Amino acid sequence: MLSNFDERFNQFLGNANDFLYTYILVALLLFVGIYFTIRTKFVQFRLLGESIKVITEKRPDKEGVSSFQALMLSTASRVGTGNIVGVAGAIALGGAGAVFWMWVIALIGGASAFIESTLAQIYKVEDGMEFKGGPAYYIEKALKARWLGIIFSVLMIACFAYGFNGIQSYNISSSLGYYFTDYNNTILPIIVGAVVAILTGIIIFGGVKRIGIITSGLVPIMAILYILLGLFMVIKNITLLPQVFADIFAQAFDFKAIFGGFSGSCVMYGIKRGLFSNEAGMGSAPNAAATADVSHPVKQGLVQMFSVFIDTMFICTTTAMILLCSGVEGGPNLKDITFVQEAVRQNFGQLGIHFITISMFLFAFSSLIGNYYYTEANIKFITNNKLVLNIFRISCLVMIFFATQLSFDTVWNLADVLMGLMAIINIIVIIILGNISIKALKDYWKQRKEGKNPEFKAENIGLNNTDYWK
Repeated sequence: MLSNFDERFNQFLGNANDFLYTYILVALLLFVGIYFTIRTKFVQFRLLGESIKVITEKRPDKEGVSSFQALMLSTASRVGTGNIVGVAGAIALGGAGAVFWMWVIALIGGASAFIESTLAQIYKVEDGMEFKGGPAYYIEKALKARWLGIIFSVLMIACFAYGFNGIQSYNISSSLGYYFTDYNNTILPIIVGAVVAILTGIIIFGGVKRIGIITSGLVPIMAILYILLGLFMVIKNITLLPQVFADIFAQAFDFKAIFGGFSGSCVMYGIKRGLFSNEAGMGSAPNAAATADVSHPVKQGLVQMFSVFIDTMFICTTTAMILLCSGVEGGPNLKDITFVQEAVRQNFGQLGIHFITISMFLFAFSSLIGNYYYTEANIKFITNNKLVLNIFRISCLVMIFFATQLSFDTVWNLADVLMGLMAIINIIVIIILGNISIKALKDYWKQRKEGKNPEFKAENIGLNNTDYWK
């Protein structure tokens, strides 16, 4: 019965997915990325060094969330199984050229990430000893449109709690398929779903501080180990590297193949998986950016901008090199974690498969935690009712449990559709409000050139509608 529902639901989602990205989102993402790159005078390249300095700053209040912790919270969500399975699917189904389009989305998307995260800092609100904020908050405060903020929050909650967390749970389960014969037809996916749901529940009922502590320790370690694996494979297969890059660029600009089937092309897969992975312009990372205790909103805009580079240019590229240097060919029957496991097995044997399985769990579990925090911030935007929050937490755990029993296509199509809808709202909003972040950037850089540690006052850029920065 579950399989029949899965098939019908997936067909509907697939049609919605193709329409949304082919006719709306690809053009919108490219436009907004290029637009803000020009408006900010290439901030993602010009101030990359500055962003690294800001990350290492100590927070003014030891009780608050530091820039580094906010970076790790957003990176915990960004750096998930999309960096492994998403890239594998993009290359298997779209070809090596998909990697180039993931790079494009990251390079121009850094400017969008800067704009939205700076806005989130400007319009953040105090929540006890902590801060909260995000697109719903700047929509309400700056546009005076609480109704639109609620719509965004609902989409955000659905996307991260049920779409993205469904993917993380599914991929944790599917990574175990290598070890068991006919895994999907056993009781094991149910057991895995229950275990992951219980572990997630222990953490999310512990609050944002526990989330921040876990992600700030877990994310850097797993990311460094994974990158080292990729570097080792590249060095081991260094003679293949020229051909790998030749394939990436040749297929990225094979316009006959691209326009012959655009919805299944390297452009489409690269942009979809790039957006899923780095989330630039989607409206998710601003929820983490708002939690940071900084002296100037631009600081956190720069930090979140850097997170896009960590995600795509480092982690996604690592996966791409692992796959393309392995000699293993992906395809419709080898498009998920099995593609990565086989690629690593060719170079490291069984030990490589074990490493990828462990990496998959760590990447996915940190994303489950980071994704949940985003949803909680948006639940609180709609209502502060504790009963509603607890019911929602339980519904998140139920989705984590059931997602292990769905298909690859269903979980990805659901996430893509929900991601696309919330991205469209956020992109339109940041186009309208982007000039506020640009004014803040000018204020920040003016103070930096004067040798000061920039401090923000809303009235200095003509604002009187903020809560914290009055």
